Amino acid sequence: MDMEETKELVSLDTDMLQLQEVSPFALKSSPYVAEDLFSQWLSLPDTCLLVKSLLADVKGGVPLGSHENSTITNALAGNSVPSLFPAVSTPPLSPRSSPGSPRTMKHRTSPSSLSSPLKLTRDPVREIIPQFYFKNGRPPPTEIKEHFLFQIDSRFYGHLDGLQLHEFKSVTKEVCKLPSFFSTALFRKIDVNFTGTITREQFINYWIRGNMLAMDLATQIYTILKQPHQTYLAQDDFKPVLRELLSTHPGLEFLQSTPEFQERYAETVVHRIFYYMNRAGNGRLTLRELKRGNLIDAMLHVDEEEDINKVLRYFSYEHFYVIYCKFWELDTDHDFFIDKENLIKYGNHSLTYRIVDRIFSQVPRKFISKVEGKMSYEDFVYFILAEEDKSSEPSLEYWFKCIDLDGNGLLTPNEMQFFYEEQLHRMECMAQEPVLFEDILCQMVDMIGPESEGYITLRDVKGSKLSGNVFNILFNLNKFISFETRDPFLIRQEREGPNLTEWDRFAHREYIRLSMEEDGEDMSNASGDVWEESLEAPF
Repeated sequence: MDMEETKELVSLDTDMLQLQEVSPFALKSSPYVAEDLFSQWLSLPDTCLLVKSLLADVKGGVPLGSHENSTITNALAGNSVPSLFPAVSTPPLSPRSSPGSPRTMKHRTSPSSLSSPLKLTRDPVREIIPQFYFKNGRPPPTEIKEHFLFQIDSRFYGHLDGLQLHEFKSVTKEVCKLPSFFSTALFRKIDVNFTGTITREQFINYWIRGNMLAMDLATQIYTILKQPHQTYLAQDDFKPVLRELLSTHPGLEFLQSTPEFQERYAETVVHRIFYYMNRAGNGRLTLRELKRGNLIDAMLHVDEEEDINKVLRYFSYEHFYVIYCKFWELDTDHDFFIDKENLIKYGNHSLTYRIVDRIFSQVPRKFISKVEGKMSYEDFVYFILAEEDKSSEPSLEYWFKCIDLDGNGLLTPNEMQFFYEEQLHRMECMAQEPVLFEDILCQMVDMIGPESEGYITLRDVKGSKLSGNVFNILFNLNKFISFETRDPFLIRQEREGPNLTEWDRFAHREYIRLSMEEDGEDMSNASGDVWEESLEAPF
């Protein structure tokens, strides 16, 4: 090749380079192959001449895309492209793509794109992403904020020194939309210096700048109740709002003369809240648990309802009365503790010794009581709620743990038979027609309908509406017999109150019974007083 011809070479069309095709897998596994091929190509004489001519054009300021000085066309027309392989061993080219195909458009480079080695490109347009994370929650819309400020101004108008506690209650209920018995807790949360007053600026700083306005009601209540730097609610956190409820609710006024029963009522309410809502059972109520439960609706209900007994969830005084009287009946020495011999008397000796042993072994729940072998009032609240409402998930979990002797999460026929043996013996002693375990096992399996044969899981138990009857068969003789005989009184109760839970119906029955007994005692005492007066009158 002459120098004049080689000087006309400026660039190389890659499609004209007839080299053997090497698979990407081969290059990936052996990267030195590509380097070796490139080194060989550079060592060819024609390649050296091509590179020298390109360097000379660049030094002379000749544009690479110039048609006057370009030698691409001439080089392609007159000379063959340098190749590493002999002509005889070169395989045929693969079929070329059509001009409009994506492959041609992707790999071919137009001459205009090679006009300058330093091509200027414009900066890409940066898309502005709006803020989507806010540490204290998304700020409220401007309209809501302005309306809220208008309400604050009307409440604080004429109170330049701020509002006192008794004046703040309307702000809590009508402006913040919280239950009215949260006014003291909210007041203390804002009045951190205990001045006894809250100014407009202090309230705006806490409620608006603290982003309380943007929170949902459950989060607001959670924030007000919990202690600083805590991520959960403890039982003591509910005491301030319950104290205010006891002092302000018209349905609880009669308790103001008996402070000891006010305290017991508040304790019972808190124990019921944690029984149903603290599913982890660790005494720490999280925000997620609070949102999943129905406590917020119950708080709003009790704030509007004057009859406290119509608020069946958590706050009913009748429910507290039943729980406390049941405990007091069993606690014969009134030391506020119950042992095994006391608990075995529950429900007219309805429970078996074996299930009572499991309860006192603290398998279903570890006792709060620090006295060995003794059950505290809180422990009894958990027990009675589990025993009298076996339709709830906390109850099903409670009794499942009792029957699961080996703790493997499966109820086997042997474990169920262990508890049923005592039931069978008791039926024989009471001259009841005994039901063999083989027959009752088939009935229990039909009631639950487990996914697998040979054992029952907690999931199976929660998926059946008759699981409570299965537990009654195993350890509660009175309820087992009532179920077998289909007590018409219970059936009528269920039809009259389809929305009531088993606990609601039980508490209603027991409250009527206990109130009638108390009225009978009062009448007998009154008649005794009259009789004594008649005897003493002549003297």
